[in-house]
Amino acid sequence: MNAKGMLEELMKQASHGASQAKHGGADIGRLLSSNALGLLVGTKRGRKMSGKALKYGVIAGVGMLAWKAWQQRQAKQSQSTAYGAAVEDEPPFERLQDEVAKEHRSQMILRAMIAAACADGHLDEIERTQLGEQIEAMGADAELRAWAAQQMLAPPSVTELAGEADSGQAAREMYLASAAIIDDQNPAERAWLDEFAAALKLDADVLRELELQAAAVT
Repeated sequence: MNAKGMLEELMKQASHGASQAKHGGADIGRLLSSNALGLLVGTKRGRKMSGKALKYGVIAGVGMLAWKAWQQRQAKQSQSTAYGAAVEDEPPFERLQDEVAKEHRSQMILRAMIAAACADGHLDEIERTQLGEQIEAMGADAELRAWAAQQMLAPPSVTELAGEADSGQAAREMYLASAAIIDDQNPAERAWLDEFAAALKLDADVLRELELQAAAVT
């Protein structure tokens, strides 16, 4: 199974979408129907999408954005205390060198994204089929397709997801990836994201910096 390859392909799709949106050439409806990333949110119960509804830039740089949020939070904390800020040496997703670690992190982030897509109810059979076809088109092998199908059919709870985060950096990346998928105007999805943040034990200062980083690229 190559979850890393799937996540990296989604990040490429997001980078392309962000570039188009930035230069005013994005047809959001077309983007949402033409790739796996768009299908995670674009087909859900007739949702009206806008250029900001799917935060392409967040997905494209999820690891670095989460890392920058932590650095900003620590810098502000060190300015207000007599002690230096705590150092966290866990690298962002994009800088992970160990292939096993990167594959594991990819699975965590993908599970969080799929769970976020299901936050206001399970994806129906048509949506699962469409997304499965896009995943197959990305070159996923049978094992990865079966894994993704299982995530869509029985998405994990926020508690289960949070329990998988093996570092603060992983937790922040999982949160940001989920935040990029949900619709802030949907009460059920917003509530799910808040519950996820609580389960991940992200404090208010970290959440504020994550939101600032996300807003800067949307």
